[in-house]
Amino acid sequence: MDFTIILQAGIASGTVLLFATIGELFSERAGVLNLGVEGMMLIGAMSAFSTTIATGNPWLGVLVAMLFAGLISQIHAFIVITLQADQVVSGLSLTFLGAGISLVLGEGLSKAGTVALLPNFSIPLLTLIPIIGKIFFTNQSVLVYIGYLLVPLSWYYINRTRPGLHLRAVGEYPSAADALGISVFRMRYFYVFVGGMLAGLAGATISLAVSPGWFSELTTGGQGWIAIGLVIFAQWDPIRAAVGAYAFGALRRLILDIQGPLVLLGFDNPFYYNPYLGFFLQMLPYLFTVTVLVIGSREAMRKRIGAPAALGNPYIRGERGK
Repeated sequence: MDFTIILQAGIASGTVLLFATIGELFSERAGVLNLGVEGMMLIGAMSAFSTTIATGNPWLGVLVAMLFAGLISQIHAFIVITLQADQVVSGLSLTFLGAGISLVLGEGLSKAGTVALLPNFSIPLLTLIPIIGKIFFTNQSVLVYIGYLLVPLSWYYINRTRPGLHLRAVGEYPSAADALGISVFRMRYFYVFVGGMLAGLAGATISLAVSPGWFSELTTGGQGWIAIGLVIFAQWDPIRAAVGAYAFGALRRLILDIQGPLVLLGFDNPFYYNPYLGFFLQMLPYLFTVTVLVIGSREAMRKRIGAPAALGNPYIRGERGK
């Protein structure tokens, strides 16, 4: 078992979680909790794959995926920002809506065969770095490299720019931001849209790069829920989100590979002979997600780990203390 290959594949898998996590991070930084990440990822995966089949252009597929998922996210934005409905209920509904739309529009895509995929390439010189070069810069998808750029740019945008300051103000003290002339409603709509676009990009990464194809609701495999948990785990920081996403990507790949060989570390592989142990391993990422979501739902814990103060709360102009 070559752990370098496992880590290399884990980086590709982790890029899916990275896009979805940073998208949700932007939305939550603006004060809007969106539990519909899974549904938007399914929309993105389906629309990217179907567009690529129709046009032969995977980049157009990525663009359509991002726009379609972004537009779907605006349903959630309208319900929770304008109508001020419960964000948890609306987000869960968006997951079911996205899954339903993708299954209906994606009917028959699983039999469509192969399509043009996004290119893989290596970066000269960087591939020569011992260990790191082979893992991060050898034969990776172009979207993986885009993910590398997205992390520092997101951190810089949130922490070092004026629009990032406005984003944090809207998520922490929307009434104060409103008093300073910042449009709370407009910014929340925008960052929910950004979150939707990145969730769509995550879906496109699956169907056009990591696991090419459309496999109905199994395409995303619940990764949208892991992304939501990773936002809390990362304490709403893009760099921590990247570490968590890549670690989970490597863990998911390791769980698959560890069940293959007959012998593991010189002993009979228990995961090969007992499939229930394999099922248990596959359950662990989702068990972690549930645990993090439960912990993060407690008000005292949310304050301790640095959650945006206005997260999940509708903004009512003129209401004191909001």
